[in-house]
Amino acid sequence: MKDGFIKTAAVTPEIRVADVEYNCCKICEYMKKAAAAGVKVCVFPELCITGYTCQDLFWQDKLLSAAKDGLKRIADASKTLDAIIFVGLPLAINGKLYNTAAAVSRGKILGVVPKSFLPNYNEFYEARHFCSGKDLCCDITLGADLVHVGTDIIFECSDLPELKIAVELCEDLWVPNPPSISHATSGATVIVNLSASDEITGKSDYRKDLVRGQSARLVCGYVYCSAGNGESTQDVVYSGHNLICENGSVLAESEQFTTGMICSEFDVKHLEADRRRMTTFDICGKSEYVHVGFDLRIEDVTLTRFVDASPFVPSSGAAREKRCGEIFMIQAMGLKKRLEHIGCRKTVIGISGGLDSTLALLVTVKACDLLGLNHSDIIAVTMPGFGTTDRTYDNAVSLIKALGAEFREVNIASSVMQHFADIRHDASVHDVTYENCQARERTQILMDIANQCRGIVIGTGDLSELALGWATYNGDHMSMYAVNASVPKTLVRYLVRYYADICNDSALSSTLYDILDTPVSPELLPPEDGKISQKTEDLVGPYELHDFFLYHMLRLMENPLKIYRLAQIAFKDKYDAEFILKWEKNFYKRFFRQHFKRSCLPDGPKVGSVAVSPRGDLRMPSDACGRVWLEELERKQSENLDK
Repeated sequence: MKDGFIKTAAVTPEIRVADVEYNCCKICEYMKKAAAAGVKVCVFPELCITGYTCQDLFWQDKLLSAAKDGLKRIADASKTLDAIIFVGLPLAINGKLYNTAAAVSRGKILGVVPKSFLPNYNEFYEARHFCSGKDLCCDITLGADLVHVGTDIIFECSDLPELKIAVELCEDLWVPNPPSISHATSGATVIVNLSASDEITGKSDYRKDLVRGQSARLVCGYVYCSAGNGESTQDVVYSGHNLICENGSVLAESEQFTTGMICSEFDVKHLEADRRRMTTFDICGKSEYVHVGFDLRIEDVTLTRFVDASPFVPSSGAAREKRCGEIFMIQAMGLKKRLEHIGCRKTVIGISGGLDSTLALLVTVKACDLLGLNHSDIIAVTMPGFGTTDRTYDNAVSLIKALGAEFREVNIASSVMQHFADIRHDASVHDVTYENCQARERTQILMDIANQCRGIVIGTGDLSELALGWATYNGDHMSMYAVNASVPKTLVRYLVRYYADICNDSALSSTLYDILDTPVSPELLPPEDGKISQKTEDLVGPYELHDFFLYHMLRLMENPLKIYRLAQIAFKDKYDAEFILKWEKNFYKRFFRQHFKRSCLPDGPKVGSVAVSPRGDLRMPSDACGRVWLEELERKQSENLDK
C-alpha cells in the first residue's frame, strides 16, 4: 500500500455445482494463499459459493441456507487475513431471490451488492430465478452482522483513503448504462466485477476490450473475475477469463480455460490525481451512497506490474511504427497549417548532423510535400564552428543533399571570434559565454536568412531539452515554429529510425543510421582527436532517465520518491540507485530553475500526453520554488549515505 499501490487478485477456483462445502473450502484456500502473497483486494466469481449453473436448484431452501452458512464460514476465515474479499452467492431477501456479491474482511460481512441487470436472452435465463436488485436498499442480519444491501455501497479503506471499491456483477457491465459509471462518479477508484461469462468464439476479445475500455473511461482500476472449471457444461462452457485493468491498460490477464489466481497492483493515488487533473471528471454521483469502512495495514508492496523504462515509446514494433507515423504527421500538419496561414513558401533550418535537426528537416520535407512545394524551398544551413566534427558535418551535408533542400554553409568561426573581441572575452576560456556566443550567432544567421527569403525559421529543440532548460536563451531556444517542441529525446530517436526504415533510399537511410549512432552533443567545445568531446548525457545525465522522470512527474503527477522507486525497477539492469538519485535531483533542479525559458516558447504542435507549452499544458510561475520536491530526494540521499 506504500505510494498508493494496492495489490489485487482475481481468483477462479475449481468448483463443484451445488457443493457449497467443497466450494467454500477452495475459496478459503485461495483467500489464505492470496493474503500470503500480499493481496489486499481479492475477487471471486459470480455465485461462486454455489456455482453459477445450479439452475432450478436455486429455488431449493437447502442450497440457499447452505450458501448463507458458507458465507459466514468465509467471513470467519478472513479474521486473520489483512484483505477485503468479494464472493458471490444467491441470497433470499424479503421473499425474493437475488444474485449478490458479499464483501468480507477481518471476520465481518461488510455489505452485500445485488445484481442490477439480469440477462434473459440467448443462453441466459437469470430472470427465471432472480430479481433485479436495482432498487433494493435495506439492512439484513447475516450471522452477527447487520449488513446493508444495495447497489449504492462504496467500501472505503481508512488507511488508504484513495482506495474506494464498488461492485457490479457480470451483465451490469455489458449494458448501455453500467452501475460502475455511477460508482466512479461517486468516488469509487476500483470496480470489482463478479462474473460468470460463458465462452463462445471471439467473445474473449470483446470482453477484454470492454473491461479495458471501462477502466479508461472511468479512470479506475477494474478487476473482472469470471467463473471457470467446474461449472456445468450442459449447454455452455466457462473459461475463467480474468482481467485486471487500470485506466485503459491491461495489467494482468489469465489464460482461458484455466483456474487459479492472477495478481497485479493498482496505483490508486495516481488514479485520483488523474481525475483531479481532468476537470470534466465530475464527482457528482448519487449522494445517497452508503460508505462502508474497512482497515488494511500500510505495508510495502513488491510491484509485479510492468514499469516501462521508455514510457513515451510504444513497446511493440507494430504499435511503435503506427505511433511514429501518426506523430510525424501531426508535426508536418502543424507546420503545413502555419505556412498556409502566413502565405509562406520558404523555410530555413539549421542542420547540425544531430538527431533533433534531422527530425525537424524530415518533418519540414513532409510539410512541403503536403503543400505541393519543392524541397528546394527549404533552405538548410550548416554552420560549422569550433566544435564541429567531420562526422557530423559530412552527415549534415549528405542529409541536405539527399532530401533535395537548398544547401548553404556559413562558417561561424570568424564572426564569433570578432564577437569575442567586441565583448572582450578570452577565446581560450571555454565557459558558458564561449558556448552561447556560438549558439546565438547561429540563430542570428538563420533569422537573417529567413528575412532575406521571406521565410520562417524552423525550431529543432525537443521536449527533453525544454524540460531541462538545455538550450541557449535566445539562441537555439528561439524559432518561428518549433516542430519538435513536444517530442521527447527518446522518441526523437525512434522517429528518425522509423523514417530510415521506410524511406526506400539506401543513401539517405545510411546517413540516418549514422546520425542515430552519433553521440548527442551541441558541439560547442573543440573536438579531441577529431571526435566529439562534449557529450550532452555526460553533463546532464541520460535522456532516457530524464524522460522517465518527466513522464512520471507531469503525466502521472507522482512524487519524487515514488518516481525514484519506479526508476529503480525500470532501470534495475542498467543503473544503480545512487546514479538514478543523482540525476533525478539534477532533473528537478533544472526543471524549476530553467522554467523562464519555457515561459516564452515559440509555437509548436503537441503530439503526446506531455507538453510544456505555457499556452497549453504547463501553467507554472517561472520563479516557483522546487524545495519541496528536492527535500525528499535530499533526505533519501542522506539515508543512503547513512546505510
